[in-house]
Formats: sequence, C-alpha cells, structure tokens
Amino acid sequence: MTDVRIRPATAEDLDAVLAFWRTAAEGTSISDDRAGVERLVARDPEALLLAESEGEPVGTVIAGFDGWRCHLYRLAVHPRRRRQGIGSALLAAAEERFARLGGRRADAMVLVRNETAHHAWHAAGYGPQERWRRWVKPLTD
Repeated sequence: MTDVRIRPATAEDLDAVLAFWRTAAEGTSISDDRAGVERLVARDPEALLLAESEGEPVGTVIAGFDGWRCHLYRLAVHPRRRRQGIGSALLAAAEERFARLGGRRADAMVLVRNETAHHAWHAAGYGPQERWRRWVKPLTD
C-alpha cells in the first residue's frame, strides 16, 4: 500500500471519480452524477476522500458529517486492488476526520446483497444495527 496516497478529492477529480465508481462501486445512487458530486465537494471539500496510485483512483469513501452524525458512503476499492489495505486506510482517514470534527459514532450505508462488503465492514469493526430501518423518499423524478 506504500504507493497509495489518500487526499480529499477536488473538482478536477470528479470525472475520474464518477468513472471509477462505475468500475468499482456496487450499485448506483441517484446522486451519481457530476452535479451531485459537485454539490458535495462544494459544500464539504474534505468529505470525498480519494485513494490514488500513480495519479489514478484506486479507492474512495465519502465521510459526511452533518454536525451531529458521521455517515460513510461510497467505500469502493478497485477490484484489482482489493485486500491490499486501501479500504482500511480510507476508513482510518474518515474516522480521523470525524474525530477532528467531534463525531462520536459512524454509520455506513451498505447494500444488503453486497456480502463482500459485509465482510470488509465487519473486519473494520462495524456491525449491522438490525433494529433500525432506512426510510427513503426521492425528492426528484
């Protein structure tokens, strides 16, 4: 993992990040477009963490903090770079960010069907909280 650098993504990285997600992320989101990611980076320039090697994205995580809760989204590692510590390093960077901001607990959005991710999250110390259910309402068509 010595060839990997983790840093906040910038507006210049967004096309590469979106292309990376099409390769490495499980599923798609309503916000997986340039406008959605631009809003994220404009609102919180340190939320989208990018792991890169030789100038190419190899991993991402969104470490969002709303002032009360710490939320993790879009933890993704390039399929050829998995099991090399990149996901762990991204989560460590996200957790350090949350600690600096005063966060007390992090939660993660993880697809039910993504068994590979379940193992990774469990290994990182996270666990499902079965008594809660996510309720969603789309605000756009």
